Amino acid sequence: MADEIGNDPDALENYADLLKAANKYANIRASWPMLDVEEKMEKDPGRTSAHDSVITHVNLMARLLRSMGKPAAWRDVFGDEKDPYNRKAIGDFACYLAFVTGINAR
Repeated sequence: MADEIGNDPDALENYADLLKAANKYANIRASWPMLDVEEKMEKDPGRTSAHDSVITHVNLMARLLRSMGKPAAWRDVFGDEKDPYNRKAIGDFACYLAFVTGINAR
């Protein structure tokens, strides 16, 4: 993905938006095991919304890169987000992006 983004200003802006969405979702997901049942029920709509936002940003990034003639083959690895397994994989990818961003911030 980084190679395809390169120094393109539109792609860099979309990537920044994707990272913001990924970090928001990863933060919610990381705190999830520490919540009790009532808190999970209360926060579940926000978690789902954050996950949906990540999926939207992943799709936007792939669409932009493909419009620039790039393959964006990384997006194909995740498959259709309507499949719950694939949806989870995109959420895992968001956590990975947040992790890498955090490590690179050192």
